Amino acid sequence: MENFWEHLQNLTDAQSILSKGGFYFLLIVVFAETGLFFGFFLPGDYLLFMAGLLCSSGMIDVSLGTLLISVMAAGILGNYTGYWFGYRTGPMLFNKNDSLFFKKRYVIIAEEFYAKHGGMALVLGRFFPIIRTFAPIFAGVVKVEFKKFTIYNFAGSITWVGTFILSGYFLGRKYPQLKDYLQYVVFGLIIITTIPLLIAFFKKRLVKSSKTNKLE
Repeated sequence: MENFWEHLQNLTDAQSILSKGGFYFLLIVVFAETGLFFGFFLPGDYLLFMAGLLCSSGMIDVSLGTLLISVMAAGILGNYTGYWFGYRTGPMLFNKNDSLFFKKRYVIIAEEFYAKHGGMALVLGRFFPIIRTFAPIFAGVVKVEFKKFTIYNFAGSITWVGTFILSGYFLGRKYPQLKDYLQYVVFGLIIITTIPLLIAFFKKRLVKSSKTNKLE
């Protein structure tokens, strides 16, 4: 348990992550997580919240406006990159062998999420780990109309980035002491963003188990 908290403290070390050039690191993380298939494990949600929180206390040497516009742009460009990759790769992506940085089941998860929510998956999916990485890739695979994709891309990035950064910023302004408890904030965000995926996973298992029992 002690090692776990030490790991969280390392993740939330403002000096090493979001200061002294960490602003650019944040842009790279957001770009990679929203468009590069190997970026699914990156911690975008809590870094956005932390960025807003630390911006409110002046620990990030950029204005709120610059932070928002830059990160939103990174998220938009990331989705365009994912769309292009999926468009160029096509259905053969489903035949790609699993590796350390690629799991075929993640593409299937994105496919099911897209089948359920349609184009809104590109907006809603921003708030779910894994899906925000693979949803734009799958949109490229099925060749979603580029104009339609662009509208959802901008809406998704603006909503996702705005929600987390502004939440962190205004909470930081109201409760300045929060910056001293970042590991607890991160732990809470990890739980909140993981719960929907766990619910979907177990719901799918129950449906599969129910179908199996009927066949028997």
